[in-house]
Amino acid sequence: MDTHAPATPFTRLRRYGDRGLHDFESIAAILDAAPICHVGHIIDGRPVVLPTLHWRIEDTVYFHGSAASRMLETGAECEVCLTASLIDGYVLARSGFNHSVNYRSALVFGRPRAVLDAAEKERVLGRFIDGLFPGRWARLRPPTTQEMKATLVLGLPITEASAKVRSGPPHDDDGDLTWPVWAGTVPLRVATGTPEPDAGLDPSLEPPLPPRIG
Repeated sequence: MDTHAPATPFTRLRRYGDRGLHDFESIAAILDAAPICHVGHIIDGRPVVLPTLHWRIEDTVYFHGSAASRMLETGAECEVCLTASLIDGYVLARSGFNHSVNYRSALVFGRPRAVLDAAEKERVLGRFIDGLFPGRWARLRPPTTQEMKATLVLGLPITEASAKVRSGPPHDDDGDLTWPVWAGTVPLRVATGTPEPDAGLDPSLEPPLPPRIG
């Protein structure tokens, strides 16, 4: 993706355009930081949005699920919109109208392709696991042929995309600045907790390092 590609008529922001970003680096950073995405497409003439995990390898964002999923099968045949978003804080103003949130969001549009080659699929899934927990894929039991058949992996090129970001304090009207109510931001953070071992686990086995999210 051209790192300085202009917005297309479809991706150009029509509201708060100054918050829009269209360079690959900004879009990729949001995709990498978000722990979950939502994929929207049309099934039998009705809009459906699928929440799922995603991961990026270079200029492609991947997502996966059951090969029996009607939603994923449809996604391999039609246009989709993949949305990743993070809320960084609540923005409290002196009026209800000017309340907001600080956020980062990225939308990727296009037609995903199914990853059918067995070696490529295993490599891509390995990158997914290792992207969260480095080095874990090599320590796992290798996937069986049936497990690989049951897993559908889709790759969506990041060729038409946009991002939108809001940060900073509330934007109050000048006449509201002396109104006697607290105003400011309440930060939100996504964090991992302490690992909880599975029952019967060998106590000598060390838990993985927590993934980087947010």
